[in-house]
Amino acid sequence: MSWKVEEAQQRFNDLIHAATQEPQLIYEQNQLIAVVVEAETFRQFQLWQQQQNPPSLAKALTELHQICEEENYTLEIPTRSDRPNSFA
Repeated sequence: MSWKVEEAQQRFNDLIHAATQEPQLIYEQNQLIAVVVEAETFRQFQLWQQQQNPPSLAKALTELHQICEEENYTLEIPTRSDRPNSFA
């Protein structure tokens, strides 16, 4: 169903109840400005959106760095040793 902004404001309860049945489109000057949907539909959209945009490697490494700092973790790096190089 379509609503004008003024009508949606005046009949807010009706708008919310109608959103449980189907998405409610809100227009201002014949331009779509908002859509009201039921909560479960929005949760499904959020899950889908998270799956479409997996975290980047940089973000994952930043989170890992923060965890290491919080737990006062230090990475012990063994000393480097030379190994035979068949190309030398």
